[in-house]
Amino acid sequence: MKDANEKPGPKQNSLVRPKRLPETPVPPIPKVDETSELASTQYSAYRTGLSNHRTGLSEHRTSLSEYRTDLSMHRTDLSTDRTEMSMRRTGMSFQRTRMSAERTLMSVIRTSLSLIGFGFTIFQFFQRLRDAGTIVHAAAPRNFGLALVALGIVMLVIGIVYHVQFMLGLRHERDAMHQDGLIHAQSRFPPSMTLVTALILLVVGVLAIVSMLFQVEPFG
Repeated sequence: MKDANEKPGPKQNSLVRPKRLPETPVPPIPKVDETSELASTQYSAYRTGLSNHRTGLSEHRTSLSEYRTDLSMHRTDLSTDRTEMSMRRTGMSFQRTRMSAERTLMSVIRTSLSLIGFGFTIFQFFQRLRDAGTIVHAAAPRNFGLALVALGIVMLVIGIVYHVQFMLGLRHERDAMHQDGLIHAQSRFPPSMTLVTALILLVVGVLAIVSMLFQVEPFG
């Protein structure tokens, strides 16, 4: 069953090239005795033969013109289909770009999580050793752990700001191309769960560094 929106293409029979016109020689010029009474009749018959020959050529040219018209219509339909496919490929390219930005933010989250987790572990490990009296001076490793947590938070903030700016620019470019009729923009951009995760990790990192500095809950 054909789609109702499907455009009817030209009939296949209309794209069949007309048969080649057989070569018919031009009627030879008759040799007429001009003094004869039949001269005008012979010349008239000759002109009639030439007229029939021109008529056959004209009909063949008409058939060729119709064939060229059908080819032009067929090329126009193909061009329309190519334009439609190009618009859809461009729309899918926006989705691929969005997912690439999501993967970039995921990489930032992984790196920040490693820095925050590793820095917090170092800080707590040497803090517990000092509280137990195993070591006396633990300032250097504690400050190193604090620096790792701060570095992870700063990196996460930069990644979030870059992601938000990039996505706003991508949405603006997509809306502009949609208004110009270059893409359909039928598939919407869903909410970024990666961005939500990054914001949650940022809150956890801020709570962790506050508890490390002031020895307060929930991580103190």
